[in-house]
Amino acid sequence: MQRILSYIRKAVQDYNMIEDGDKIAVGLSGGKDSITLLMGLKALQRFYDKKFEIIAISINPGFEFFNSEFLQKTCENIGVQYVEEPSHIKEIVFDIRKEKNPCSLCANLRRGILNSTAIREECNKIALGHNEDDVLETFFLNLLYGGNINTFSPTSYMDRSKITLIRPLIYAPEKSIKTFIKKNDIAVMPKCCPMDRYKQKRKYEKINI
Repeated sequence: MQRILSYIRKAVQDYNMIEDGDKIAVGLSGGKDSITLLMGLKALQRFYDKKFEIIAISINPGFEFFNSEFLQKTCENIGVQYVEEPSHIKEIVFDIRKEKNPCSLCANLRRGILNSTAIREECNKIALGHNEDDVLETFFLNLLYGGNINTFSPTSYMDRSKITLIRPLIYAPEKSIKTFIKKNDIAVMPKCCPMDRYKQKRKYEKINI
């Protein structure tokens, strides 16, 4: 945890991600990045000089792989409030819209539900689990396929919702996160997403970075 915590603390301090009195909603998907982020922020909370609250919010998309009990137990084990928000994402994306390339719509729906749930829970910030590799991959995707130089911002303020997005793992290489998960024998939720086959473009960039 010490190495992960050092990455998180540096990002938080460099970009002033956390202020006294913040209530932060951690977007918890159950994967390695979101679980590492949740555990890292909980560890930071114990000694950081600015006092803040954290809760975990999971969006249930309606897929068979989603394991509410696992996510609930993960949060209970570290003393974090767990909020699960049901949704009709699977129905909308596959049954109603019948999207051939569904990732963008799914991401937009998840983002909207996460924002509205965070507002309902009186959070002023949302923490997302994008790591250093995600930042680089997004940069090259935008450069090669969009013709522009752009990637994730460490912090983003959304005027409409008045919520600030923060990404405390942007300095953490994916390799370090995998090592943390494996070394500490931390369980993660298996990915059985029917949309995985649409993600080849990002996988290609990952291989070639």
